[in-house]
Amino acid sequence: MKLENKNIGIAFTGSFCTYKKAFAELQQLVEEGAKVQTIFSNASQTIDSRFGEAQDFIKKAEEITGVPPMLSISQAEPIGPKSLLDILVLFPCTGNTIAKLANGITDTPVLMAAKAHLRNEKPLVISVSTNDALGMNMKNIGLLLNAKHIYFVPFGQDDPVKKPNSMIAHTGLLVPTLEAALEGRQLQPIIQ
Repeated sequence: MKLENKNIGIAFTGSFCTYKKAFAELQQLVEEGAKVQTIFSNASQTIDSRFGEAQDFIKKAEEITGVPPMLSISQAEPIGPKSLLDILVLFPCTGNTIAKLANGITDTPVLMAAKAHLRNEKPLVISVSTNDALGMNMKNIGLLLNAKHIYFVPFGQDDPVKKPNSMIAHTGLLVPTLEAALEGRQLQPIIQ
């Protein structure tokens, strides 16, 4: 129960195919006694997909955590000055969000949450879910791998034949990744 009473932020971006696993992990964090605050990117709170309706995901997050999600940049900004979180997870984290984070762009609630959280030198965990991890986005992943206070949920190729550049986090390793990051360690191996 290392995560009991920890203030954990879970920031959803638009990789909707991973939401089923993400919500299962969200439920597990709550069951372990963590206090969870969700944050939704602009895409995740407005795009309906074959995986579900955006408003249903927002409602489900609030039902699981008992806390209304943060849905705007202005709601996410106090994460920094008020030091609201012990750890923040971008879960799932799209290639678009990875690229913006690596290049200092703060134009969504999720990116504001990350920027605000990092100013406190607390751990930020990335749960990769992108079709171009081994393509154009590899340079951005590389930049973040070398950044202070940033950790990754171990990840690997999800379909090397049909999508050779695609990589996705092993979401079942979220809890041990969080525990390691809170101790200032990267869970190894990163690439599995």
